[in-house]
Amino acid sequence: MKVPVSMKELEIEATSAVEALFARIPAIKIDHIQHEPTIPDQHVDLFVHLHAFGQPRALVVELKRSGQPRFARMAASHLLKYIAHSEANAVPVFMAPYVSEESRKVCDEFGMGFIDLVGNAHLQFDGVYIDRTVAEKPESERRSLRSIFSPKASQIVRIMLQDPHRQWRVTELAEAADVSLGHVSNVRKALIDREWAEEFSNGVALTKPNALLDAWRENYNRPSGRQMTFYTHLHGEAFERAMRGTLNAHSANGKAILASFSAAQWLAPFARTSTHHFYTDELGAQRLQRSLMLTSTTKGENVVIRVMKDAGVFLDSITPAPGVVCTSKVQTYLDLWIAGERGREAADYLRGAMLQWSR
Repeated sequence: MKVPVSMKELEIEATSAVEALFARIPAIKIDHIQHEPTIPDQHVDLFVHLHAFGQPRALVVELKRSGQPRFARMAASHLLKYIAHSEANAVPVFMAPYVSEESRKVCDEFGMGFIDLVGNAHLQFDGVYIDRTVAEKPESERRSLRSIFSPKASQIVRIMLQDPHRQWRVTELAEAADVSLGHVSNVRKALIDREWAEEFSNGVALTKPNALLDAWRENYNRPSGRQMTFYTHLHGEAFERAMRGTLNAHSANGKAILASFSAAQWLAPFARTSTHHFYTDELGAQRLQRSLMLTSTTKGENVVIRVMKDAGVFLDSITPAPGVVCTSKVQTYLDLWIAGERGREAADYLRGAMLQWSR
């Protein structure tokens, strides 16, 4: 779906969407639609005059370019004030190119209906009940979510999830996440629009870290990198000694950390596996090959190394025991989630044990 480039075009598409929705319902007839009707100090974008089961009714519509929760809440506040001021017996309706699932909950909270240009709608009044859901999200919405969890942007998210209650200044967050001020500003706006974060006196902080992690989980792709498989004859204490002497997340001479099931064994042990998983840079991979005496193999591997394209996974790495460095709780959770049924069970266990947030 192409997002209209101007509010005028958006109004035209919104009018067409309203007409198409009610055209399917013989008991509802639209009389006419006013654009931007006003009363003193108030206005709405559309005023839909209609008859439902022969009785006159009106919808007052607030139209926004974005259908994220912050805008739905703004629309609800404006429409309820408008109805109270005008004493109109009207139904408040929020419209946007796409109304997100979180925004639909905001609409329900305020008793406000919604219609979007994709075909989703929910309206309830005078014996009328319309609830229409389109399965597919528009590409613009998927692209917007991907942008929040892209490699650079996710560096910001992972830093904020370390301590969701911390209030971050833009410059502080840019430095901690090793990204530009522009990246922080874009991610900050996206998080606030979705009401996953809020601006406080000392900066931005997460308000719904669980919802943010859920969204990341559903839009997660394994970090880009080159995967290599090896075999080592080392095991038990000999393997652990060699590993502890090599792991490091910040060394210029090579980065190597435990990942996936191997990281989970040190954080929240649940599912045992005989394969050891590592994230490294190029030098780190070379160091691991020497210290663990790895030999290349195409089958029967017991060591998997992923040489990372981006350094984000090293930023929030943790040290659960002396000499042991592994991916963060959040990163480990995400990697487990996409590792099959056993992985999801391990992910749920880790989240229950280590990723419980409240505000």
